[in-house]
Parts: sequence; C-alpha cells; structure tokens
Amino acid sequence: MIEADSTKVGTAIGPCQEMTGPLAGRAALVTGASRGIGRAIALKLARDGADVALGYLRHRSAAEAVAAEVRALGRRALLVRGDVSEDAAVARIVREALAGLGGLNVVVSNAAFGVMRPALEIEAKGWHRTLDAMGRSLLMLAQQAAPHLAGRPGARIIGISSPGWARVMPHYAAVGAAKAVLETLTRYLAVELAPRGILVNAVSGGVIETDALAIFPDKDDLLAQAARRTPLGRLGQPEDIANVVALLCRDEAAWICGQVVLADGGYSIVM
Repeated sequence: MIEADSTKVGTAIGPCQEMTGPLAGRAALVTGASRGIGRAIALKLARDGADVALGYLRHRSAAEAVAAEVRALGRRALLVRGDVSEDAAVARIVREALAGLGGLNVVVSNAAFGVMRPALEIEAKGWHRTLDAMGRSLLMLAQQAAPHLAGRPGARIIGISSPGWARVMPHYAAVGAAKAVLETLTRYLAVELAPRGILVNAVSGGVIETDALAIFPDKDDLLAQAARRTPLGRLGQPEDIANVVALLCRDEAAWICGQVVLADGGYSIVM
C-alpha cells in the first residue's frame, strides 16, 4: 500500500536561504525517514544542502515533524508513504519523489521490518516479508531509480546494513539473512551501475541506540555489553551513521564503489 502526499507538506519549502553546502542543488530519497537512523540521515543531507523525499509507512506525525525540520533548514521536504516490501509501492515511491523534487541524485534504502524469533520458529510469511523489506527493497529501489540517476551529479544508492549478517545475535536470523542479501546486492549493483555513473555502497553501524532496540530480548544487557566492548566507550547514535552516509554522497567520495563501510566505534575489532 502506498499513498503520496502531494499536499503543501510535500511541496513547501523552508525560509528562503542560499543554496549552500556540499549537496546543494541535489535531491535525495530516504526510506524509513520518520524515526531513528532514517530521520538522522534525512536531516544531515538537508543540512548539507539537499532537498529530501521522506519515505514512511505508519508514523505520519513523526514524518511530518521531520519534514518541518527539513523545511526549517531551507530545503524542500516531500512525504511519500509506502511499504518497501511491495514492488508497486516502491515504484510509486520513486515516481512521486522524482515528480515532487524534480529529479533524484541520492537514494538511501533504510526502511526496516524484521521478524525477531529463533530460526526454528520463523514462519514463511515473516521470513519473506523481512527479506523483502530489508534486503530485496534495495534491489527494487535500484531498478526503479537507476534510469533517473544515471548521468546526474553525485548519483548514489546507499543501503543501511548491520553486522548481524555475520554475527549471531538472539532472534536475529531473519534480519541477519536480509542484511546479507543487502550487502551482496550492494556489490553486484555497484559493478552493474558504476559504468552509468552511479555509485552503490552500504553503511553498517553496529549497535545503534534507537527505538528499534526495544524488540531485542534482554535489551538492557545487550546495550551494556556493547558499550563496554566498544573502544570508544559508548553506543552508536543515529547521527554517527548519518554522517557516514553524507560523506559517501559527497563528490570527494567518488572513488568509493561497492563497499560496506563499517562504522561501529571499533566494536568489531575487539575479541
């Protein structure tokens, strides 16, 4: 299901400001932008000068609040509602973002849905929905957006991953498998799209402090262990991932292609 907001929320701009910043004049689509990492990415890209299409599914009021923050930065904000696990919805999301912003330069596949159960208890419906929403959605977004990104300055497709594809975490089997799909697709899409001037990369952030952690069993123990193990002595914040995404969008990152950038405060290097 999808519904595009072609109201003043989608077309309004903030106070008239000079187009400045490393991404000035560019437009980005960020899925799952109403909260957490997606919100932080959308706001960081806006601070760097980009107009932003904000993908969301259930949390409209939160998405509207992010749109207001983007407009306050002097950038355009477009709300687009849709389920990224559905082909037709993804096609509509991209189409509405292109129409509302007059083109796209950046697509960030961040929206997440995951069944949190032991592997032996995962049902087929939850398995397929998780892989579609968190893995295959990158492929669907790329298929829809690539023809419009080709030849545009700073053309980027960026997926958001996690180390759970390689490390065993409680009840994370379906999500870990989906992230493995995303990282594999990152490499294949990078090779196919690089000749068209589109750079495809992913960012993996370790344990990031967001509302999504509430679904983990023994959440408090997980967070405490992660903070103790991280050399920097703290949990990751959504802004830590947003900053890396923004770096990959800059012209200075034009030689980074097909990589999964690990930004985890050193967590993964400690035995």
